[in-house]
Amino acid sequence: MRPGLLRLREMVRKETRQLLRDRRTRAMIFVAPIIQLLAFGYAVNTDIRHTGTVVVDQDRTAASRALADALRASGYFDVVPADRPADLARALDHGDALVGIQIPAGFARDLAAGRAPAVEIVLDGSESNSATVALGYVQRIVQRYASDRAGAGAPAGGVDLRIRAWYNPTLESRVYNVPAVIGILVLLMCLLLTALAVVRERELGTLDQLRVSPLTPAELLLAKTIPVAAVGLVDLGLITLVARLWFDIPFRGSPAALLPAALLYILAGLSVGLLISTWSRTQQEAFMTMFLFLLPAIILSGFFYPISSMPVAFRWITLLNPVRHFLEVVRAVFLKGEGIAGLWSQHLALAATAAAALMFAVRRFARFTGE
Repeated sequence: MRPGLLRLREMVRKETRQLLRDRRTRAMIFVAPIIQLLAFGYAVNTDIRHTGTVVVDQDRTAASRALADALRASGYFDVVPADRPADLARALDHGDALVGIQIPAGFARDLAAGRAPAVEIVLDGSESNSATVALGYVQRIVQRYASDRAGAGAPAGGVDLRIRAWYNPTLESRVYNVPAVIGILVLLMCLLLTALAVVRERELGTLDQLRVSPLTPAELLLAKTIPVAAVGLVDLGLITLVARLWFDIPFRGSPAALLPAALLYILAGLSVGLLISTWSRTQQEAFMTMFLFLLPAIILSGFFYPISSMPVAFRWITLLNPVRHFLEVVRAVFLKGEGIAGLWSQHLALAATAAAALMFAVRRFARFTGE
């Protein structure tokens, strides 16, 4: 075996042992991502359940009571009846309810005559996201109720609206969010382990020993990154398994479509981590710098907010963000069963960002180790 490969093998073995010998580090690498996935999977959820709802029924007929029962039976709304519109306003003002519904007098008569009765929906706009989701649920329930009444023999009025959702028939936010959490956690582990690697050597005083050793900067860089890349792939497999078995997230695609993007994504994360490690003098500084990169990367990835709703300048900036492209790949592979042919632009973008980050990291690392 060539001397360079022999040195590299021994350094990789040493770095791997260093990563795995500490029980707390092993827990951080393999247990923490699963706990974080469970927390994110349940907490990052835009679905609503048991939403406080006040219903003012001014018609007081079997038809109006059936509408209130339909809202209550959905499980999305905890319906509280009220006698006057003032009670509805008071509940919204005090935060006791998010939704208020007023059923007018003559509701049953208009419905029987085929006219579209005017049902008023009032929302607490201070919680805009929840209010928007709740409005969609109310509209869907009211439309289904009206459709059922028409099917029972009443004249049909209004629009025959039929809705079908592909890839996520029940429109559960968890199905959309959990695959994206996989990408965030993989990046977090790659950044965390790599950003602290070189700084830890400097604080312990072992970096000077590595500088005077026969190791070249390229061999030292590979020794620092290969074990972390392997850990990233193992974490990807573990988190994907939990997402599939625990959250029952569909995996309609092929691992062959996900693996190339994951390798490029991990390479980009490792490169950014190396850049952070060479700019930081302490592990605390590296940790803070890592989060200065991580939070904007998540915000500009489309994880929380649609990229299409961002200003034009920010939409252009997101093209430089590897998180955005990987999340698009993960969601398409998991939910749509897309292959590499349909995701070539995301793979190309990931390759470009990984190559650029790696180029800067190699140059900076070579200068840093030569100081």
